[in-house]
Amino acid sequence: MLFLQLFIFSLVQHLYATMLSEGGSFIKGVVLGGLFCLVVSLLSSFSSVTESNTDDHHHHHVKAASKDELKHFSDGQLLELNNRIQVYCIIMVQPKNLVYWATTLDTWSKHCDKPVFYTSEASKALEAIDLNEKDDWSRLRKALTHAYKNAGDLRWFFLAQPTTFAIIENLKYLVLTKDPEEPFYLGRAVKSGELEYVEYDGGIVLSYEALKRLVQVFQDEEKCPEKGRALWKLSEDKQLAVCLKYTGVFAENGEDTNGKGLFNTKSVDSLIQDSMRDNPTDVVEGCCSDLAVTFNGMSPNQMQVMMFGVYRLRPYGHDFHDLLTFYPPEGSDND
Repeated sequence: MLFLQLFIFSLVQHLYATMLSEGGSFIKGVVLGGLFCLVVSLLSSFSSVTESNTDDHHHHHVKAASKDELKHFSDGQLLELNNRIQVYCIIMVQPKNLVYWATTLDTWSKHCDKPVFYTSEASKALEAIDLNEKDDWSRLRKALTHAYKNAGDLRWFFLAQPTTFAIIENLKYLVLTKDPEEPFYLGRAVKSGELEYVEYDGGIVLSYEALKRLVQVFQDEEKCPEKGRALWKLSEDKQLAVCLKYTGVFAENGEDTNGKGLFNTKSVDSLIQDSMRDNPTDVVEGCCSDLAVTFNGMSPNQMQVMMFGVYRLRPYGHDFHDLLTFYPPEGSDND
């Protein structure tokens, strides 16, 4: 267990420091050596468990279907896929971020099949489910559990903060041919030490099976404690990855057919500036995928501009020749 590993290392370091301060002896050396052997033994057992789980993992880089792949589907099959892919958006908000909350409500969340806002405390200005929880990790657990219990027929879940801008149609295209009864945990996958996790700032996608396993492991305080026992507090996205790892679900990087990442933790402006510096001969190609799902780090006004550029601005007479169309929820006040 990751939390237990951290605890054992801390204990050994503390004993070692105490022994140095009090002077060495043969007995103390034997005790310290025994403790190190115990740590090595425990870590070996943890490694073997991790390796056995990894053997069952077959899709580390998840790519969107190509147009050629879609051509093999009949019109009826495409229509069925179109109707089946519905997304429950879990949007975590707080009254202190009221402007972002209102902007998200007015922009991209309208394209979710079921957008639900979860708040740390009630706000008179905007409607949300009040979880009455100050701790970020505990609040996230409650929100995910609520979403699982109230999903109905929806089988894909998108977890985001109000500072994220999402293009839900591109998310649907990414998972179009994926089976939600398999455990998918997608986004911008990064590595911290031995832990691979999906960055919260870029948005997190969970299939129904992955969320089901996650909610189940929430009940196991040894594997997935609500109040972390680590020496320092892990971020919510890392704690999420630790809990999912115990259920055999691993972080996966969402990509287009060319291998470009679809989930961005920066704004379009920042990504363009990075590309101008790193790839000045082809800035557009070096910047972002045409099918990007998320961006982050924008002001509320910039998010409104993004909404205009993505959904309203159209070159007259231009046809993208897409094989299917994702329609927003019926009755939705969307762009």
